[in-house]
Amino acid sequence: MIRGGLFLFVVALTAPSLAAAETMSFGDAAAQLAKACGADITANCRGVNLDSNRLKECLSRNRDVMSADCKATYFSTFDAIQKRIAARITVAGACRLEIVKVCGGSTKETSKSVPCLITAKGKSRNCAQAITDAGYQ
Repeated sequence: MIRGGLFLFVVALTAPSLAAAETMSFGDAAAQLAKACGADITANCRGVNLDSNRLKECLSRNRDVMSADCKATYFSTFDAIQKRIAARITVAGACRLEIVKVCGGSTKETSKSVPCLITAKGKSRNCAQAITDAGYQ
């Protein structure tokens, strides 16, 4: 049961969402967390819905019984995930002009314009950096 939960957690982290400068990919973060904290999650977070917020709360509550490897890893891993999400959200603002004029899209649905933004010529420096930071390129 817990293995299935870990698998679902990894899949949830690797699924596209709205991404960060000098952070790891969602897949790398999930793999790092599973490697460092898998035993701790199995032992201390049984029955917890394994979305990133609930898992982080569970690990924080059980920090006193957590392995040293997990203690050293989990906070920075969750921080990297949050930075990646924040970077993906900034794409809409940094690429507003390109989304509307070049891609004919809407900033309310930035994710639909991402393939166009990646290949668009003449992007602003801020837009190009936001796309890179978000992990789209």
